[in-house]
Amino acid sequence: MTTLLGAAEIRDIAARIGVNPTKKLGQNFVVDANTCRRIVKVADVQRSDIALEIGPGLGSLTLALLEIARSVIAVEIDERLAAELPVTVAAHGFDSDTLIVRNEDALTTRVLPLDPTILVANLPYNISVPVLLHFLEKFPTIRSGVVMVQSEVADRLVARPGSKNYGSPSVKATWWADLAPAGNVARQVFWPIPNVDSSLVRFVRHPAAGDESERSSTFSVIDAAFAQRRKMLRGALSQLFSPDLFPGGAEAAIIQAGVDPTARGETLLLRDFMAIANTLA
Repeated sequence: MTTLLGAAEIRDIAARIGVNPTKKLGQNFVVDANTCRRIVKVADVQRSDIALEIGPGLGSLTLALLEIARSVIAVEIDERLAAELPVTVAAHGFDSDTLIVRNEDALTTRVLPLDPTILVANLPYNISVPVLLHFLEKFPTIRSGVVMVQSEVADRLVARPGSKNYGSPSVKATWWADLAPAGNVARQVFWPIPNVDSSLVRFVRHPAAGDESERSSTFSVIDAAFAQRRKMLRGALSQLFSPDLFPGGAEAAIIQAGVDPTARGETLLLRDFMAIANTLA
């Protein structure tokens, strides 16, 4: 088994290339090799996989992925980190042809040189949900994956209707995938040590719930319902259903969809939001 990055080497690399981890970019680097291998194992990465990593940083998880996957596509916004990653990979004995580095903002990524089959990433905490939803939407070849996110975000992603954590991310993610908790990660494995807890979320893709037009209208209903989550649906969705365009307004539309207008968004399943969105059409 190859040698992965340790805490001392990570700090040395960062100092050499002038990187000081910043909260703005959500940079908390994993300095524990066992944690990286654990994430790869939980993700069930196979020899045939083309792994996609978002925000590889100094390469801790990248090296663990290269031990198993056929190749790794790493999307890194920091130019210094993107330039250094191939150097680190080569220094640890990996074939440079198995790594593709894209120096770009993950939220603007639309095309990749290979079709990724699995997503494994320590997502920047400040944009973790938008990034996950973006890649599920834009890259349908991703069949499964594991993301490490702030525990509070993980709780929201895997929440079920009726729970306090259930919200917009919970519903939107189920458009493309089934999600489940996959364990916690100690703060001490990061540099710098974050002031929040981290957790793993595993997902397995299923067929999208509908086409792009249906997704767009459904997400509009979801956003409206959770923007005022304490309001009943008939109130929270009132701006979407103008009485001038829909006789009876939101209440009539929600009843027509077979949903209780006095319910709140936190009690609805994705199919309920889709039914309401269909009345908009």
